[in-house]
Amino acid sequence: MRKSLQLVALTMAITVSMTATLSWAYTDGLQPPANYPVEPGERACRTGSRLVPTCGILWGVAPGARTEARGVQALSEFERKTGRHQAIFHAYHRGIRRVFPTEQEIAISREPGRKRILLLNWKPESTTWARIARGDRATDRFLDRLAVHIRQNYREKFFFAIHHEAEDQVRERAGSGYTARDYAAMFRHVVKRLRARGAHNVVTVLVHMAYVPHTTKSWFQQMYPGNDVVDWIGFDTYSYSDPGYGHGDFDELLNRRSASKPHWPGFYNWVTRRHPGKPLMVAEWGVWFSKRNPDHMAEFYREVGEQINRFPKIKAMVHFETPSNHKGQDSSVDSTPDALREYRRLGRLPVFQVSVG
Repeated sequence: MRKSLQLVALTMAITVSMTATLSWAYTDGLQPPANYPVEPGERACRTGSRLVPTCGILWGVAPGARTEARGVQALSEFERKTGRHQAIFHAYHRGIRRVFPTEQEIAISREPGRKRILLLNWKPESTTWARIARGDRATDRFLDRLAVHIRQNYREKFFFAIHHEAEDQVRERAGSGYTARDYAAMFRHVVKRLRARGAHNVVTVLVHMAYVPHTTKSWFQQMYPGNDVVDWIGFDTYSYSDPGYGHGDFDELLNRRSASKPHWPGFYNWVTRRHPGKPLMVAEWGVWFSKRNPDHMAEFYREVGEQINRFPKIKAMVHFETPSNHKGQDSSVDSTPDALREYRRLGRLPVFQVSVG
């Protein structure tokens, strides 16, 4: 009872805080897409089975990433400056001590009139993938506690990514515990254990790096855990403002190629051929700002709007908003006034108006 009252209080506090910070955000004509007006004869896009939208693309953010402000404060600021409600809130968790979703995350997802879908990203970090797949006791105890927590506190469907960008840790040596097959087995074990203990609202996302030196390795396809435990396939990819690697338009972002790997078709092309039945999520994306080429960010956002309809398998896009990543790179959408204006325009496009229900 006490926990329920605390959650209600937290929800009310978040609502008041976000209402105050957003009170002037729509004075230029922007409207929150959660209540996107539908003209007569026009379809209303909303979340359906396994959170796949009936039409359109879910629009979301990991706000304040790598900062102390991440969470409700960062989300409020991001929605204020971009002038729209985010359908997906992306948060990160590590280890086997703390269960999730947290009280704050639950309150964010349930804000009255402005519901959001949680995308919760978890890296176990307790032991090797191979040991987890074989039933590591400590990890299994955590998964059991996690399933109980979810059953008792959060019945809504939410996205669950298990050790995203795992390619960077693959060690293709016998006995390493971190082979591609070890990863696939670990993913399967986690999903099956949670489902067996009643966490049926978990919508799984397999998130790749979409980094050509990894995706073209002989072991890459061995990372796939199986259609029965993978609901969505996600990938993380960024545009670079300076000419060179990763510099280009939206098509380059989704289908990045390498001159040294001429037969690689690009990640979007590859995954839609390899797994045609799976919805795709751009689980992290953004533009790394450069003072040497400050106009690229605004230009890129314009190109997203012009080219998005070429990629019908994409059903969700989640911006990674940080003033400084581990390399000191900045993906803030307001890096320039022009960039912010174009990002706001992008968020208003009808394709990104999906109601969370």
